Amino acid sequence: MLLLAIIVILSYLVGSIPNSIIISKMVGGIDIREHGSGNAGGTNVIRVLGWKSGLLVIFLDALKGSIAVVLIARLFYGPLPFENVSPFDDFTLVQIIAGMAAVIGHIWTIFAGFKGGKGIATALGMLLMLITIDMLIAVGIFALVVLISRYVSLGSIIAAISVPSTLFIRENLFHVDIPGYSTLFPFIIGVTVLVIFTHRKNLVRIINGNEHKLSFRKKPKSK
Repeated sequence: MLLLAIIVILSYLVGSIPNSIIISKMVGGIDIREHGSGNAGGTNVIRVLGWKSGLLVIFLDALKGSIAVVLIARLFYGPLPFENVSPFDDFTLVQIIAGMAAVIGHIWTIFAGFKGGKGIATALGMLLMLITIDMLIAVGIFALVVLISRYVSLGSIIAAISVPSTLFIRENLFHVDIPGYSTLFPFIIGVTVLVIFTHRKNLVRIINGNEHKLSFRKKPKSK
């Protein structure tokens, strides 16, 4: 139990690294939480500081989820401290636990007053290691929705919903044998619900018509 607790704590701490705050201070000398939407995430960095800084933050946030799943989870050895009733092997189950700890760390970061980002990029990094095909489809859907609507939040929500939908369709309509589907499917639904919950204010703003839209135009240089 102690080893598993250490893995959860380490994953949470890695997930808690506030990349958006660090990058915004390094690049722009600002606290990103005091600009734009006030959210400590890559989308707000794109809005305030531009594509280069924003994409760097998104990459680093996704890397946190991947590190938890690929590296930190490997610290585990021996039997689980509880009965594994899932169809996953013990290590895969530990990977899921570590990945979720990183996502929770990103959303409720201990390094920034427990107010972090939405958790999308970190969840992306985690799930890319677990369900690569479904996540690549979700990334394509996200890009398409953002390109059409210019709402990053809407793209995130629809992409999140597409993941369990794709899993369901592949398993039940195309009869693809997805390992651990019976456990993976409800887990992914839980992640989707968490994503929608963290975007609840964005949904309200979209409905009211005052959600920030992403601009693809270059900002004019100040004289």
